[in-house]
Amino acid sequence: MAKAATTFTWQGKDRTGNSRKGEISAPSLAEAKNLLRRQGISANKVRKLSKPLFGGRSKKVTAADISVVSRQIATMLNAGVTLIQSLEMIAQGHGKESVRKLLGEITEEVKSGNPLSGALRKNPEHFDDLYCDLVYTGEQSGALETIYDRIATYKEKAEALKSKIRKAMFYPVAVLVVAFIVTTILLIFVVPQFEEIFSSFGAQLPAFTLFVLAISAFVQNYGVYIAIAAGIGGFLFMRAYKKSPKLRDSIDKKVLKAPVVGEILKKASIARFTRTLSTTFAAGVPLIGALESAAGASGNAVYRDAILFVRKEVAGGMPMHSAMRATNVFPDMVTQMISIGEESGAVDEMLSKIATIYEAEVDDMVDGLTSLLEPMIMAVLGVVIGGLIIAMYLPIFEMGNVV
Repeated sequence: MAKAATTFTWQGKDRTGNSRKGEISAPSLAEAKNLLRRQGISANKVRKLSKPLFGGRSKKVTAADISVVSRQIATMLNAGVTLIQSLEMIAQGHGKESVRKLLGEITEEVKSGNPLSGALRKNPEHFDDLYCDLVYTGEQSGALETIYDRIATYKEKAEALKSKIRKAMFYPVAVLVVAFIVTTILLIFVVPQFEEIFSSFGAQLPAFTLFVLAISAFVQNYGVYIAIAAGIGGFLFMRAYKKSPKLRDSIDKKVLKAPVVGEILKKASIARFTRTLSTTFAAGVPLIGALESAAGASGNAVYRDAILFVRKEVAGGMPMHSAMRATNVFPDMVTQMISIGEESGAVDEMLSKIATIYEAEVDDMVDGLTSLLEPMIMAVLGVVIGGLIIAMYLPIFEMGNVV
């Protein structure tokens, strides 16, 4: 009877020396290391995956999973392993059942004679048109391993950028949510205890204390209704957001005007656009088609519409840098660098440089935003929670002064 597979986490480097990490499924630690070596990974740390304390791991195939699989395929194809062998080995060694199932279905399609791009198109929720078009280009040109290396780099850059944006949003939201929960607990459970003590004083309470007691009473009486209304409102908003393109476009426009965060999102959209266009153009996709793919990948309606305008003008014979300048959404540096790229015949290289510059700027701005918000959030927490405590002890202090 075959030994049940165990999931291991690993860290190491690929054949190009880049650091990698992920999960792999194998009957034993030795077999896991052997599978990694066959995939071109030099692992320096392989250990059994510990079970989470609360609940299980996500079973869905994520964008990060696709990024890791893309890099593994690129590594193995460059090592001379056939496509079917690569897919089978990656499927066998992956630690997530949903990914193994997905790769198994794709492998069967390829074995039956279908091209890889056709097999990928049957899973649009995991492989978008851009991904499939690039694979198709690689198949037609006979350079699938080169194209897959570009796809893997593109997916890794996209995931890194997405992670930076999440980092910028998550920290302040998480701290404010915790502050809200702590404040609500104080108002519902702690402040009423002090109110009972104050009722025995028989003296006029300070105005600040009366104000906090009034807020506490309001939260106790109407807090449940406010929470229900907020939940229903949030649900209806998210439903409308998913169904209404006009609402999404309106929010995209407004969010770009937000201080600091808006600037980060602008730079992120330019980084996505230039990275996507560089990858597709370098892979041999015609510029008009590459611009259409880049429009969908920009992540913001303002830039999507601007890129589609550029596509229309370029199709009519206008130079790309002139069309981009006419949109008034791209910085002069971007249009100037693309102008130089068009003149020198190295547009893809110039786009890659622009993407690298803007990805670095997003990284710096996210770090700067986090550093800026930390003292501000601490100050807000101190004022709110400290104010509640002072309001509760103020009558006691005043009584001490009278005595």
